[in-house]
Amino acid sequence: MRITREQPGPGQESVWDYPRPPRAERDTRRAVVTHAGTVVVDTDDLVRVLETSHPPTFYLPRTAFTEGVLRPAQRRTVCEWKGTARYVDIVLPGTTLEAVGWWYPEGDVSATYPELADRVSLYPAPFDEITLGGERVVPQPGGFYGGWITHDVVGPFKGGPGSWGW
Repeated sequence: MRITREQPGPGQESVWDYPRPPRAERDTRRAVVTHAGTVVVDTDDLVRVLETSHPPTFYLPRTAFTEGVLRPAQRRTVCEWKGTARYVDIVLPGTTLEAVGWWYPEGDVSATYPELADRVSLYPAPFDEITLGGERVVPQPGGFYGGWITHDVVGPFKGGPGSWGW
């Protein structure tokens, strides 16, 4: 399959210009995550991780989440760059979203990414709404990756049908 890189317009980035291994960097846009009428997290203290072919994943401070919504989940995965991810459920009145976020405990996060310690990243698809800088986030295609798509990034994005081997 031949991949055709989309040409970024003014103020846009191509995910094909992102590095491998990924780069982590601060972002000061405001992220607001809501579900079932509850604000799960509202913060402008973000770290975004940029990796070739992926829309950015955003890591939010665990301390910014509404008290009591984070619950450890059983799921674990391993990233070749960041180490062992531990997952979290989001527990809200009347509903629980299972394994919808992940984090790298301080002892597990690679020395290469110390800025990710004690931060949680969320899959956007299960939530009623995630906004970034006031713009509604579109989930990365497929269910495996947790990238946040906004107007300022162009693809094509890994995650959709036929993209597994990219």
